[in-house]
Amino acid sequence: METTTKSKHNNLKNVVLALVVPLPSILFYLYFLRHHSNPDHLLASLWSWCYRHPFLLTFVLYFLNINVLFWAIANIQSNHWIFMMGVTLPYYIIHTVEAPWSIWDVVAVAICLTGIIVAYYADTQLHDFSTKNAELKASEKPTIPILQKGLWQYSRHPNYFGEQLWWWGLGILAWSLGQGWILIGALVNTLCLLYVATLVEERMLKQSFRAEAYKEYQKTTSVCIPWFKSSSVTKDKTG
Repeated sequence: METTTKSKHNNLKNVVLALVVPLPSILFYLYFLRHHSNPDHLLASLWSWCYRHPFLLTFVLYFLNINVLFWAIANIQSNHWIFMMGVTLPYYIIHTVEAPWSIWDVVAVAICLTGIIVAYYADTQLHDFSTKNAELKASEKPTIPILQKGLWQYSRHPNYFGEQLWWWGLGILAWSLGQGWILIGALVNTLCLLYVATLVEERMLKQSFRAEAYKEYQKTTSVCIPWFKSSSVTKDKTG
């Protein structure tokens, strides 16, 4: 009887995980449906090809998932075990460790869902900003130096923040099963993404038309975790 109860609890965790994990892919598909017909999109030709060849696209994705992905995983596993741990071990632990559903599972799933929503809206706002600037440039009008609306008003990298919520949510799911060491993987993942964010900001500062605006943006806006603008904004307005 006890074994049956544990199995039911484990099945519940697996069902929830199975529902949460595909959500980023589903949102990507919705993004594709929304933008595939936009001729000005950076990936317009790729979107168009995918839309006109759905079955061929399916075979390509199958090949990438079964052959290329497994080859990549094999190389990652043999050379970068820490990164591999951060990406895959939470799934393994959740699937194999027997434990009843707890409040931490609810918290972890909520964090994952929040991360997906934040990343989706941040990327959508960034896409709209880039599209508008492309239209302004095409009509020979001044472009907008940096994006400071929506989620980008409170964080310089809200899309990265959303992604990290996703990974930390998965880590907490594994941690709640008594495997706290798994959070090392999420930490390494975060450090890697912060390094990428640094490279992005260096590139922004090298662009003369937005360098000054971005320097001020750095002074007043949180790097990753969304927060209210720095008080220096108010001082500048009243000074």
